[in-house]
Amino acid sequence: MKHPREVLLEAQAQQGLLPVCDHYSGVELRMRKSLLLQAEMTERLGTCVFDVTLDCEDGAPAGAEAEHAALVAELALGAAPQARVAARVHPVDHPSFDADVQTIVGRAGSRLCHVMVPKVETVQDVERAARALAAAGHPDLPLQVLIESPGAVHRAFDIAACPQVQSLSFGLMDFVSAHAGAIPSAGMGAAGQFTHPLVVRAKLEIASAAHAFGKVPSHCVVTEFSDLAALRAAAHKAAREFGYARMWSIHPSQIQPILDAFAPEEREIELATRIITSAQAADWAPISHAGQLHDRASYRYFWQVLERAHQTGRSLPTEARAYFAPVQS
Repeated sequence: MKHPREVLLEAQAQQGLLPVCDHYSGVELRMRKSLLLQAEMTERLGTCVFDVTLDCEDGAPAGAEAEHAALVAELALGAAPQARVAARVHPVDHPSFDADVQTIVGRAGSRLCHVMVPKVETVQDVERAARALAAAGHPDLPLQVLIESPGAVHRAFDIAACPQVQSLSFGLMDFVSAHAGAIPSAGMGAAGQFTHPLVVRAKLEIASAAHAFGKVPSHCVVTEFSDLAALRAAAHKAAREFGYARMWSIHPSQIQPILDAFAPEEREIELATRIITSAQAADWAPISHAGQLHDRASYRYFWQVLERAHQTGRSLPTEARAYFAPVQS
């Protein structure tokens, strides 16, 4: 019987499935701890449930940029074989951008899952970054971009259309700061970012742009890292109400709540398993389930539920686990 991925290819409109959590750290001790935690959770859950992005920009100490880039390359090269490790470089107009890319991508590009470029304003910025990756010997390495200004939000659809772009992230704090006080500081908070009209509009524009071109929308950080209740509420809203498929973490304690918020509920997993196994048994012809007609249009949705459950380390029914078993050579 054909595997769901062979039949439901349109379910993979996005450029590859990404873990729902992207964890950022830029201080050496925290970067090393993040990679260790990723390896531990991968071994325990059987899949890599979050990316580790090693930060050269706002999350890193200022000064000694060249030394820090060399450290990031060293850590990427030394990561576990199954690790998903990325790097956030400086913006394309920063004096350290080219050196970041040459050092990190040039030395460790084969170990990176993507490169994050902050403060992207235009398509030309994306093209500039793509040329830098090519010059470093890795033209096919995916780019993820941060949308952080009103102008960038205005051009989000054009930026999302760039073939090199894999994901769009929202830079909340820079976006609020760019309004010169017109948005109060509460707009950067865990609650205010979901109520201020300009911030809400920006979030929806970015999510819509990403989905329009099969890219992954990634939600911004919650800076109140010690308030896990606020984090859970924000992650749930991002996943269930704002159309985001991924979210940033800036503290290890935020990772599991993000996984929980973006994971399908148990009843969704059970329903998806029943429908996908019945569809496969019917050679993907239409079926009737609980008095409802289902065909490949709805099969794609339910297959995505199972993919997301696997991505987030959920326990799957035996029938569904078989879809994610390693291919025997």
